[in-house]
Amino acid sequence: MNEKEIEECKALAKKIRLHTLKMVFNGKSGHIGSMLSTADIYPVLYKKVLKVDPKNPKWPERDRFLLSKGHGGAALLACLAECGFFPLDWLDRYYCDDGKLSGHISHHIPGVEFSTGSLGHGLPVACGMAMAAKRDGAKHRIIVMSSDGDLNEGSTWEAIMLAGQHHYDNLTMLVDYNRLQALGCSKDIIDLEPLGPKLEIFGWKAIEADGHDPQAIENALSQLPLEPGKPSAVIFRTVKGKGVSFMENEYKWHYGGLVEELYLKAKAEVEAMPPFAKATEGK
Repeated sequence: MNEKEIEECKALAKKIRLHTLKMVFNGKSGHIGSMLSTADIYPVLYKKVLKVDPKNPKWPERDRFLLSKGHGGAALLACLAECGFFPLDWLDRYYCDDGKLSGHISHHIPGVEFSTGSLGHGLPVACGMAMAAKRDGAKHRIIVMSSDGDLNEGSTWEAIMLAGQHHYDNLTMLVDYNRLQALGCSKDIIDLEPLGPKLEIFGWKAIEADGHDPQAIENALSQLPLEPGKPSAVIFRTVKGKGVSFMENEYKWHYGGLVEELYLKAKAEVEAMPPFAKATEGK
């Protein structure tokens, strides 16, 4: 990407963070840490990688993106609204009784391919989409975003084995690898390491990248498929709660809600956030 494109992605990531903070505060919901860790990935994905048309969300030749970690859907919704899939004012009533946007991602919303919430569903469905595309000779790609908790699910690993065995090189799994989940550090719950080599044992090609550096994100995604005949995995090193100091690397912000004082403090920090900072090691 050139400097202008990088700056545009940074600016969109900041908007996504500000939207999601407001959405979670207004809707009295949670999962803000899981949303902030993905905020730098979506701008690159939707501005530089995915073949989609906001004016025609069901375009048959579009790439398909599925968010398996559906609890973090507000960040994706904010990106979709900023990209023109639906009006921005829909975000104001997120998770509210009279709103159009639910707490977990819903396929009733333009730009959303599949409803998710309970973990372990995204990759199996993406495998079915990849299988169908191969059968039909279609050229679109299927990209699914997973997470630490999502990779604790047996159904996810069944899909990993299936995709590797059948050589679904039209399928990519992005991992929001912030190393934290609902109840603590991933390494203390179910340690996924070494994640890349584990995926490669099952027939995938895996690489790692900094999930908060737009250029690193674009460099990784521009290589897809990583190897002909193999599904691809891009393991993004991220920070849960990225951009808000009191949320970063704190697992309690998986569920934690925002009272007004904390919302205003978080909002001020994001507004003052440097345009770019690399991911740092989690706890």
